[in-house]
Amino acid sequence: MGVRVNNNRLVGFTAALAVAVGCSLAVAAPAQAATPAVQITKVYYDSPGTDNRSNTSLNAEYVKLTNRRSTTLNLKSWTLRDKSNHVYTFSGDFRLAKGASVYLHTGKGTNTAAHRYWGSGNYIWNNTGDTAYLRNSAGTGIDSCSWGSKGSYTYC
Repeated sequence: MGVRVNNNRLVGFTAALAVAVGCSLAVAAPAQAATPAVQITKVYYDSPGTDNRSNTSLNAEYVKLTNRRSTTLNLKSWTLRDKSNHVYTFSGDFRLAKGASVYLHTGKGTNTAAHRYWGSGNYIWNNTGDTAYLRNSAGTGIDSCSWGSKGSYTYC
């Protein structure tokens, strides 16, 4: 007794199997990056006027950080750095309320809930282009912001 094979059914079955296997091997598109818990939202890298290293001029250079979570976050031991490895570390408990922002100024001043001071006598951010890197207390990168040589500030 011979086995009779319907070639049309075999071809159809093979095509369906190939489609099913192909779909199961398809690579999913990468997910969009989630909004960081704390985001660098603005960098004013070229303070207005002459760069004379006065404290007023130094403090006009700043980075704005914004809490994008629905809860208060403690930034204790978080760091902000540039490409040249100038590092600011949030010391002690520093709580950033949900939706709140803090400005980190380059020069000297009295720290408050909305304004922190690096205490530097030199400019940190390069007017010709630089990158700000924000890391949490474990050293994990949270956000970064880069700019070129045009303008005085950038929104990130």
